[in-house]
Amino acid sequence: MDKKLQKTSIRFFNGVPVRSVWDEESSKWWYAATDVCEAITKTTNPRVYWATVKRRNPQLIAICKQLKLKAKDKKSYNTDVVDESGLNTVVALIPSKKSDAFTKWMKNLESSLDEKSKKKAYELFESGFIDNIEVGTAKGLKQIHAYIFGGLYDFAGQLRTFNIAKGGFAFAPARFLDGALESIEKMPEDTLENIVNKYVEMNVAHPFMEGNGRSTRIWLDLILKKNLKKCVDWSLINKNDYLNAMRESVDNPDKLLELIRNALTDDINNREIIMKGIDYSYYYEEIESETNEK
Repeated sequence: MDKKLQKTSIRFFNGVPVRSVWDEESSKWWYAATDVCEAITKTTNPRVYWATVKRRNPQLIAICKQLKLKAKDKKSYNTDVVDESGLNTVVALIPSKKSDAFTKWMKNLESSLDEKSKKKAYELFESGFIDNIEVGTAKGLKQIHAYIFGGLYDFAGQLRTFNIAKGGFAFAPARFLDGALESIEKMPEDTLENIVNKYVEMNVAHPFMEGNGRSTRIWLDLILKKNLKKCVDWSLINKNDYLNAMRESVDNPDKLLELIRNALTDDINNREIIMKGIDYSYYYEEIESETNEK
């Protein structure tokens, strides 16, 4: 498979990334077996754990194949993967109190609103429509929101008419949104500091009822690409660090600025970085459901 055309995706189960890769020959997604082991057991050595499971259950050899996936060291390796049917077999063979929760999570993924929206975010880039988005404007942000949430929310691409708050913080009052967006559009985009400040102000405005973060991170990357010829490799930014920095950014954007600065890349046309960025962007919005079960 041409590396440039390889389709990969990352889903998160209780914070553990489960990598998957699309195989053109079989026309379906295949999931990394080691990631499944780590997700439902929290083992610190998933490769050894998977090797042990496979050795004890030789029937697994028949349902596995090897496809290249990128590891934590950023290098691609042939990796044992299983399809959806094989995934159920693997989960059934691993003793864990989280097996049922994992199976239910996988079944619900395809029908969930977030998963449908994430696929549309992929399509935004793959269709080339992203090149038609106005960069740095409220109109451009509405275009992004309308594309990835169209058909899922009846307010896709429309400014909210109600006041909203999150975690005790009240976003810009709805009646002042138009004026706030006009002011944000005029903010300079000549330096990283100014671009991050503009991003922070758009977050404070929070122009939509839902989907602000996912839309605005794409909006931010377009501004960075246009003005600095860079984008954010979101996989390099820890979820909790990002959320904490965003909360603090209203008073002090320094932590957010540093996180973004350290995650910038000039590989702005790399499909894997773009798709992985979408995966992590959606992960930031997930509400963790971790239990105390071991």
